Amino acid sequence: MSRGATARLFVAVDPPAEVCEELAVWAQGAAAGLGRVAESGARPLRLLEPDSLHLTLCFLGNRPVHEIEAISSTLSAWDTDVGELSVGAPLWLPPRRPRTLAVEIQDRAGGLTRLHEIVTRAISQATAWEPERRRFKAHITVARMRERARRGRGSAGADPRLPATPQLRFTPESVVLYRSRLSRAGATYEAIAACRLIPAEL
Repeated sequence: MSRGATARLFVAVDPPAEVCEELAVWAQGAAAGLGRVAESGARPLRLLEPDSLHLTLCFLGNRPVHEIEAISSTLSAWDTDVGELSVGAPLWLPPRRPRTLAVEIQDRAGGLTRLHEIVTRAISQATAWEPERRRFKAHITVARMRERARRGRGSAGADPRLPATPQLRFTPESVVLYRSRLSRAGATYEAIAACRLIPAEL
């Protein structure tokens, strides 16, 4: 491996498999509905497989491979209690020039936001990575818009053409450091390291 080799990294929590399955079914219905109005400017969607759905805490981008060990060593600091999360409204992201269809994740107790802060602080202290300045917006991407397609003006929040999202709740059990590999068929994700989260006290 060359000295300058890099890896595309991100940190995420994985929803339970049954939640991912239901979100994938919802995305299929949303895509079908948008297909019927494609002539009005809707972008055709490339649906993501259920096992590739995740809630990204921070995207690190292309980092030197030698940093993976340093990042993995910070996992022990990530074992905070997140608490219960719930699925909110559908979102086009980014709002002005949408490229993805996602669902917002509601973090009423603030545990996910605290975990995001812990993770970004730990990684920035262990490496030369600098966190993004924009506000953390918890979401799960369920589909991506195809490159050549066009959609009308985007807007934040729910799109009136999209069906209501399923009422789902879940409690994350672990936080994972992933390596993303890009190809024409889409991205594949390799779990490099994980840390089990502390469950809430009964």
